[in-house]
Amino acid sequence: MDKRSKIALYGIGGIILLLMIAEVAKPKALNWRNSYSAADKIPLGCYVLFNDLKTFTSNPLENSDKSLYETLNNNPDIQNTSLILINDYISVEDEGSDALLKFVENGNTVFISTGSMYGKLADTLNIKIDQNYDGLFKLATKSVFVNKNLKNNERIFDDVIENTFFISIDTTKASVLGYMSDENHSKKEINFIKTPFGENGGTFYIHTNPFAFTNYHLLNDKEDYAASVLSYLPENNSILWDNYYKSGRKVIKSPLRFILTNSALKWSFYISLISLIIFVIFKGKRTQRIIPVVEPLKNSTVEFTQTIGDLYYQHGDYTNIIEKKITYFLEFIRASYYLETNEFSERFIQKLAVKSSNTVQETKSLIDLITFLKSKNNHTENELTALNRQIEHFTKNNL
Repeated sequence: MDKRSKIALYGIGGIILLLMIAEVAKPKALNWRNSYSAADKIPLGCYVLFNDLKTFTSNPLENSDKSLYETLNNNPDIQNTSLILINDYISVEDEGSDALLKFVENGNTVFISTGSMYGKLADTLNIKIDQNYDGLFKLATKSVFVNKNLKNNERIFDDVIENTFFISIDTTKASVLGYMSDENHSKKEINFIKTPFGENGGTFYIHTNPFAFTNYHLLNDKEDYAASVLSYLPENNSILWDNYYKSGRKVIKSPLRFILTNSALKWSFYISLISLIIFVIFKGKRTQRIIPVVEPLKNSTVEFTQTIGDLYYQHGDYTNIIEKKITYFLEFIRASYYLETNEFSERFIQKLAVKSSNTVQETKSLIDLITFLKSKNNHTENELTALNRQIEHFTKNNL
């Protein structure tokens, strides 16, 4: 890489690094998501309220991350407890509504602050909530109490609001505890009621401005109003904070979460995982690495000899070929039959015939031909053919 390319590369790397630093260092945009979660410190979370509730009562403060049906049905004998539900809308399934109504029938208290509520619970309590569509729900309004002793804690909500109020309540049971009015006090709407339920002193407190309990308003001079609303709850009750029916509820939508939240599936997953690990460990020890097949070296001596012979034959050098065939044949005799080939005597011929399984006549004919050919200086093709034929016939018993 030349010097110019290195400079260009370093320059690009420096620009990328600066962009990364700028991205990390830039201020994060404020999150205005409607959350109402006890864990969220964003403006519309309920972190401040949840932690302040710890000083509201000396009894335990519990946090529920399950549905009302799961929470209340698993604790049917719960007593002296105030359940707090705060969200921009409350939609409880029928089973949860039944569990909640039974919870209040047993003498417990439920506080709900929401801008919209529907379903079986709203039908049972005979309430309907609507919104003020003038000014897109954002007109400044003052939240006041019926109890004049709480007048000093009334507040004007001029931002971060949605003006919702009751348009229908059960007038035979419900008591009005608070209103919302415009700045001129020319019109007021009910926004806080109390509804007794059952024969054991159970009570619903329903409020229509959940924004009043968010971090934003509690840290902007509205904490006295929120405290006055919650002061209607029984002081000696334990508090059960709902963290399930929240717009900002954190849900990890993954198959693994579903498995780990189910006891049977969780243990099946763990057992399968452990079994797989054990299998891999023992399988890895017992199985050898695949041994590659190594092809043996191919013996090309015959092909090489054939090639050389063809070269000699094409050039008509019969003498050279005959000499080499005789030399090779005599070496074959010495190596195979352990006979000396310096002298072709009658004794030699008889021994060679016996050891080679040939007749004495056949053996003598081959030796005489070899003797004759060795005595000549030039040879013909017919002589080469005759020699080759007799050698092949002689060695056929050794193949």
